[in-house]
Amino acid sequence: MLKKITLSAAIALAALSAGAAVAADEYNVSSGLTAASAPLALHGVDVVSFIGTGNRIEGSAKFTAVHDGVAYYFSSQKNLDTFSAAPAKFLPQNGGFCTFGVSVGKKFDGDPRWADVRDGKLYVFLSEDIFKAYQKDPAGTIAKAESNWKRIRTTDATKL
Repeated sequence: MLKKITLSAAIALAALSAGAAVAADEYNVSSGLTAASAPLALHGVDVVSFIGTGNRIEGSAKFTAVHDGVAYYFSSQKNLDTFSAAPAKFLPQNGGFCTFGVSVGKKFDGDPRWADVRDGKLYVFLSEDIFKAYQKDPAGTIAKAESNWKRIRTTDATKL
C-alpha cells in the first residue's frame, strides 16, 4: 500500500514539475504527459510533414522532440532532425490554438483535421464550421489573431 502511495505521489510530482516548464497556457496541448514527460502538441501530428506536404501524418513517440516544455511527434528521424535544427519554423501559429478563436480573443482547441498552411506557417482550427468561417477572410482572420495573440498568449484559456 505504501509503495502505491509513493508511486502515485512521484507521478503527481512529475506531472506538476513538467507542467511548470510550460508557460501559462501558451501552447495547446493534450492532457497528460508523453513518455518524454511533456504534454503533446498538435494531437501528435508531424508538423514537419504537415507544413512540407499539407498532409496530416501521425508522428510516433519513437521520434519525439521537446521544445519549450512541449512534446512534438515526428514520423521519421529526418523530420525530427529538421525540426530540432529550427523549431520556430515549424511551430503551429498561436501556440496551436484555433486561429479563428484567437482572432476573437479566445483559446479553443486547434484540431489538425482543420488546418491551413499559408506562407509556410501552420494554422489550426476548432472545427469544420470554424474553418469555413476562416476561409471567408483568411488574411483578416490571421491579422486579428496575430494582434490578439500578443495580448492573450500567457493568459489562461479559462480566463478569456
